[in-house]
Amino acid sequence: MAHNQKPQGDRSSEDAGADASARLKGSSVAAAPLTPAEDRRWATLSHFGALIGCFPALAVYLVYRDRGPFTAQESKEALNFTLPLTAVMLACYILALVPGIGWAFGIVAVLLWIYMTLSGLVAGIQCNKGRPYRYPLNLRLIH
Repeated sequence: MAHNQKPQGDRSSEDAGADASARLKGSSVAAAPLTPAEDRRWATLSHFGALIGCFPALAVYLVYRDRGPFTAQESKEALNFTLPLTAVMLACYILALVPGIGWAFGIVAVLLWIYMTLSGLVAGIQCNKGRPYRYPLNLRLIH
């Protein structure tokens, strides 16, 4: 038997892997588009997430922006609104630890949280009705 030939009963792991890959099918690279109801639902949740800051809007934007046009538009709007406010709130929470004047920063942080939460609720209600929402005060950092 020649040096490069393999006995017939002896199969290498490369041959077994090639046979297995020919039988197995992977999932497609692109995720399925959102239905209109799902598109509206994720857009709404991105605004309602203002209750806990910019992180829900960021997650929805990164995961669903290519799957639904309404979700892409509204999660970007929610992210642009909540990102600067979350950063300012975190800075205020840190400055609230300063003795003497910290109480003022604590009050500012709470007032910002109330404003962000109520604005997110109003926006989420509008999105749930299928209407696009634009925050009156928004930096629109992400285009």
